[in-house]
Amino acid sequence: MKSQMNSKLILLSALILIAAFGRIIPHPYNMSPIAAMGLLGSAYFSRKWMALLIPFLATWFSDLFINNVIYAELFDGFTWFYAGSAWVYGSYALIIMMGYILLNTVSIARIVSSSILATSLFFIITNFGAWIGNPMYPQSFEGLMMSYAAGLPFLQGSFVGDLMYSGILFGGFALAGKTLNIAIAKTEQI
Repeated sequence: MKSQMNSKLILLSALILIAAFGRIIPHPYNMSPIAAMGLLGSAYFSRKWMALLIPFLATWFSDLFINNVIYAELFDGFTWFYAGSAWVYGSYALIIMMGYILLNTVSIARIVSSSILATSLFFIITNFGAWIGNPMYPQSFEGLMMSYAAGLPFLQGSFVGDLMYSGILFGGFALAGKTLNIAIAKTEQI
């Protein structure tokens, strides 16, 4: 039984880490695996701290690479976090918590609806964060709507990415679990 739990932990962690570093390859704006990683973790890690920690660390490590290697010229020195990262990681935490509730039973319908809700949460929270205190937008309802309008071109990539990567990660986990004879139910305490 312990071997099964270790195999499941390794498989889940590996899928999440691989997906996070998939952000490094060229892709359309906002078409990334971030929400799918959080949803997968929240669906299959029984321990809430693991559902938060492993996807967060995988995302943060990929952010470190993206910010300090790919976009290094945009920052003054080594960058641990970027402007607005609190809004991004905050929305990510809410997505994981939402997934923990909605994906207590995994089904295609629940994965699709959770992915759509994740996209919506991310859009609402991060565009609010881009508006608040930003001199580029009037600090009024009109300015907030301008921020949401500015984010619309990125929304399609988020929807497609969240749905596509959720399908890949959940399907890949189920297929790998079956192929490797690993029980993928949430009942094991990992």
